[in-house]
Amino acid sequence: MTKINLRIYYPDYYRQDYFIEVSDDVFEAMKKADRQEAAYNERVRYHKAYYYLTDGSYIEFNAINVMAVPTPDKIYEIKVAKEQLYSAIYELSEKQARRIYARYFLNMNLKSIAETEGISVPTVHESISLGLHRLKKILKTSR
Repeated sequence: MTKINLRIYYPDYYRQDYFIEVSDDVFEAMKKADRQEAAYNERVRYHKAYYYLTDGSYIEFNAINVMAVPTPDKIYEIKVAKEQLYSAIYELSEKQARRIYARYFLNMNLKSIAETEGISVPTVHESISLGLHRLKKILKTSR
């Protein structure tokens, strides 16, 4: 059991120190969440792009893009590109298509794909690499 101070996690609610005991696995989960949040905040800070205005001031680039609504032309381009991608994936072997879909559409890592299919990680990696190479060829010839 580990003691934690709830004032650290809930400063608006707890104005004074308030300690409770939590199990070690809960404490580790809380620490992991803290580390992930800190890493995310650092990535946001590092990659932040600013849009400079003519008067020398700036606003965050992402704030501008949130308000941008895609034009009908852009929506159509995205739709056509998706259709081309799906038809190209359909031309791959069943294994390559399944592994590429799991990796890039379901965001699974290579290890979990290998465990799911009962094969080795290098086999999954090679299959995906070959599938991506073949996808590149298919998409080049279709344009």
